[in-house]
Amino acid sequence: DLLMTRLCNPDDRDSDALWKTMSQGLPEEPHLALFLAQAWGIVPAHFNFHLCRAQYDWEPDWAAPFTGAVEAQKQRVLQGRQEPMAEIVTIDSATTQDIDDGFELTRDENGFRLRLALACPCLEWEFGSPLDRAVQHRFSSLYLPEGTSHMLPEELGTRFFSLNAGQDLPALVITFDLSPEGDLRGFAPEIAWVRVAANLTYSGVETDIAEGASAMLRDARDLARLLRQARICEHAVIMDQPDPRVVLDGDPANPQVGIAQSPSTPEAQAIVSEFMILANKAMGAWGLETGTALLYRTQNITLPAESAGVWSEPTDIYRIINNMGPSILECEPRRHATIGAKAYAPVTSPLRRYSDFINMAQIAARLTGQGRLLSQSELESLLPVLSSRAELVGQVQRMRPRYWKYVYFRQNFKKMRWSGVIVDPGSVLVTIALPELQLFLKAPRKIFGDKVRLGQRFSIRIGKVDPLANEIKIVEAWEEE
Repeated sequence: DLLMTRLCNPDDRDSDALWKTMSQGLPEEPHLALFLAQAWGIVPAHFNFHLCRAQYDWEPDWAAPFTGAVEAQKQRVLQGRQEPMAEIVTIDSATTQDIDDGFELTRDENGFRLRLALACPCLEWEFGSPLDRAVQHRFSSLYLPEGTSHMLPEELGTRFFSLNAGQDLPALVITFDLSPEGDLRGFAPEIAWVRVAANLTYSGVETDIAEGASAMLRDARDLARLLRQARICEHAVIMDQPDPRVVLDGDPANPQVGIAQSPSTPEAQAIVSEFMILANKAMGAWGLETGTALLYRTQNITLPAESAGVWSEPTDIYRIINNMGPSILECEPRRHATIGAKAYAPVTSPLRRYSDFINMAQIAARLTGQGRLLSQSELESLLPVLSSRAELVGQVQRMRPRYWKYVYFRQNFKKMRWSGVIVDPGSVLVTIALPELQLFLKAPRKIFGDKVRLGQRFSIRIGKVDPLANEIKIVEAWEEE
């Protein structure tokens, strides 16, 4: 009990005195409780202590106590079933189970009509119930190398409300009227049912666009390009980077770690990202216009005008990242600088993020006159809890893939070299980017020689690696031609 308390809550005051007594004479090591628990078989090797500290229940059976509530919600939703108003397609990775967005697009000489359909899991939801409190505590789905743990019970998040092909489902449908140049002329949101015609994949869409197999997908590609260019004119910053996936193979207790590069699908990715950004911007503006309290994602910073655009070189990406501040969740609409939005209310991932779930519920309640509709002050009182959960769960999502990347280095440092680009030739420490791994590493300047310059490519050899401490040591570097 003591070890698990210290492992999951190292700042616990009630156990502090006993821990100091019990650990007297042992090394001053921040992960001592973890090492002892692993040595005594209490937790396995590679134990994800971040999950423990976030109090996040990874296993899907967390939802077992709520089976009755889930079934009751499904029945209430089905009682309001309607004829579908649109036939949509979705675009996701082939492995995606929680599909929360799709679209239908038509184009003529007058412009584009885009219908976006967003999954609506908040319908007939009982806020304040034990299930709601459990989902709020989870706050978001986690997508880790070990697998996925869904925010909602899987019966709801990957089956009943997920936009799976061949199903008729309730959705928030936003109909956009856009000019031939992609300028927004108007939009209208409504709660309706849609039919999902097909679940497309990024790679399949990329192939279809290249081969000209689908007129609608070509039109979607064209509209996405117009929307992106308009955002760049509003000083949006877009990072075009490799998407490495950490792959675990073999014994789950001590897996072999590999890095796989996802296929490049820029056109398909742009369609999804630009359509979702359009929806979040529109609903942010709609919230202001209708007086509906919403949660806004803000980044109220000033970036140099030359930062706007699409960036792919590691030197440019590192320079811009250093000028960027974090985005935060607020109840007051403020600018989101890097997206290029005056008001940005995230609503497009209600199956995956509780902040989007709440915004969806607010919108649905305003549109239908049914369900819970929070006032601005009520939403503000909820914000500290949401922000705290967002930070704790977000830390798991950030730190765990990085941990496995460092294990990958430790498993391969004797036989491999890695290629990188100098992004900061500092006077004492040099920063080198490893684009294929999406990592920035630092090392003393003397390892790289006297004449280190921005953009220079080096092959590096790794020495000591400590995945738990996020420490990695570069011991040699050779300039590449």
